[in-house]
Amino acid sequence: MNGYLQGTIYRGTGKKFCVPGLNCYFCPGTLGACPIGSLQAVLNSPKYHFSFYVIGFLMAVGAFFGRFVCGWLCPFALVQDLLHKIPIGKKLKKIPGERYLKYLKYVILAVFVILLPLTITNIAGGGTPWFCKLICPSGTLMGGIVLTALNPSLRAGLGFLFGWKVLVLLVVVVWAIKVYRSFCRYMCPLGAIYSLFNPIALYRFEVNQGKCTGCKACQRVCPMDLPVYQTPNTMECIRCGKCLKACKNHSLHSTFSKDMG
Repeated sequence: MNGYLQGTIYRGTGKKFCVPGLNCYFCPGTLGACPIGSLQAVLNSPKYHFSFYVIGFLMAVGAFFGRFVCGWLCPFALVQDLLHKIPIGKKLKKIPGERYLKYLKYVILAVFVILLPLTITNIAGGGTPWFCKLICPSGTLMGGIVLTALNPSLRAGLGFLFGWKVLVLLVVVVWAIKVYRSFCRYMCPLGAIYSLFNPIALYRFEVNQGKCTGCKACQRVCPMDLPVYQTPNTMECIRCGKCLKACKNHSLHSTFSKDMG
């Protein structure tokens, strides 16, 4: 809380440890490190190009929970949930080009998080955290805007880059109001990483085909509009759990459910 009141960034030992969700280093209230920011910090370093800690952390969290992190542990996901509750206009479950747009987050992961920091370097051999610099709306909202509002010296140095990041944030905000979790669906590289583990994570969903009637109640309540009764562990599932509550036949369970039916 002191960070918000003083317009400063916490720089203590907690910043050495990653948290599961998207959590900008520059947010005055953050006490831990964002795994995407930490990964880029290593990739654009002139001394190191691989971090056993960050990669191991992502693999461990992904192997246990998959995109459960997206559903329950990411601060920017909560922001999107709140934005989507704003009663403005018609809400959309899907948009034209959905089948292709869902792959955009993997392109962002490959290009802006990995390739550009590794290949575009300065004279000292260091790179740039391109995703954080050009795209990440979480950093703009929870870090950039807050810090510049509270710190007059920072406001004096604002330029084109800050304006660009605010524009990206505005687009994401409007998109999130209309489409549930639009940033998670189409743009988040951290969600892209965790999605790779969804089919094999310890926490996953299972369908008892002997009880399932194919009523599609799970799909109707799914905010991502996924046919859970057919593919319960698709890479797009954020594990919100609404489908589990909607299944009246008790044919859908998680691997942690007491009653596996």
